[in-house]
Amino acid sequence: MIETKQFGKNNGMATSGALSGLRVIDLTRILAGPFCTMNLGDMGAEIIKIENPKGGDDTRGWGPPFAGEESAYYLGVNRNKKSVAINLKEERGLEILGDLVSKSDVLIENFKSGTLEKWGFTPEWFKANAPKVVHCSITGYGDDGPKGGMPGYDFLLQAESGLMSITGEEKGAPQKLGVAIVDVCTGQYAAISILAALRSVTETGRGQRVDVSLFNTSLTMLINVASSYLISGTSAKRFGNGHPTIVPYRDFPCSDGDIAVAVGNDGQFERLSKVLGHPGWAQDPRFIRNQDRVNNRETCEKLIRDVLVNKTVSHWINEFEAEGIPCSKINAVEEALESEQASANNMVLNLDHPTAGSIKMMGIPYNFSETPAGIREHPPLLGEHTHEVLDGVLGIGSEDIQTLEDNGVINKKSF
Repeated sequence: MIETKQFGKNNGMATSGALSGLRVIDLTRILAGPFCTMNLGDMGAEIIKIENPKGGDDTRGWGPPFAGEESAYYLGVNRNKKSVAINLKEERGLEILGDLVSKSDVLIENFKSGTLEKWGFTPEWFKANAPKVVHCSITGYGDDGPKGGMPGYDFLLQAESGLMSITGEEKGAPQKLGVAIVDVCTGQYAAISILAALRSVTETGRGQRVDVSLFNTSLTMLINVASSYLISGTSAKRFGNGHPTIVPYRDFPCSDGDIAVAVGNDGQFERLSKVLGHPGWAQDPRFIRNQDRVNNRETCEKLIRDVLVNKTVSHWINEFEAEGIPCSKINAVEEALESEQASANNMVLNLDHPTAGSIKMMGIPYNFSETPAGIREHPPLLGEHTHEVLDGVLGIGSEDIQTLEDNGVINKKSF
């Protein structure tokens, strides 16, 4: 069982989260790492975000839009964290970092390969000073191969992995997804890997390094598309909003907008055919089985399109839902966030922020029956908790903290 570590004198942190008592030193910035640590923080872990006193996480300035002094981008992935601003170019700053790591359970960073070693945090250092610490390294390409050690960027990995080649209209240009999906998924894999490594610590008493790369993640995201190529040898192609192996499974125009239809089995197709007034389609040799419909994709989709275009989206949704046929209106982002379903699941929440006032942010997508996740802390101001952490975790007194300020090792308190 992971030893519980008290944070500060009166930290106000919830103790009910599943990861309560876990301390994470977060050296990451941008998206993949911060998304990982935000999830750990939502589940109760204590996240100490180490930042450069001169500017901090790059995403603080990635706007507009801004709320107060912070960008919406930064606010979206940095709640439930404490910001500690330390100058890691100073030897004393590295000493403080080492002391924090040795009193924690997890270190996560997304530096270029070799950066920590250059600072003295070698495998030998971890064995001697932090033997139970899980060190998660988020990299572009991992350590091996011709690109080992190179930095990675979401857009480039979407291109390099083949994800863009299967995204977009069939006769159009390759497209990236509308969010940095490789970064997001890498953050999720990092969180999963960290928790697995922590489980190992409880059994072996030894920490370990976990490498999670954007490249490996982007290939893994190909899922069934990769499997289809590996089994058949046939190159994947773009289907627009269609599905390579399921028909009908795409968007269709109605008289006042578009509808998404996801018919995943033959029974659903039979019901769809009846609702559309053509029950004979389900007995047509071209459409009886899903593989038949895939082989006759254009014909099947055209027949459906010619019927759907005559009535409204809401008409068809009512008809389809009554028969258990999966479908949805294609919402704009604001429609999704303001929907009754989002509200019922608390997926948009209000949070007080010291410079931005009351801000809205995304809720938490998972629910625990016994150890609820929660938002306990606003996304921190740069260096907001430096004094609190140095005092509460490391026991550094006020005079020494003042000296660290004067020497430029930490930020000057302005809160």
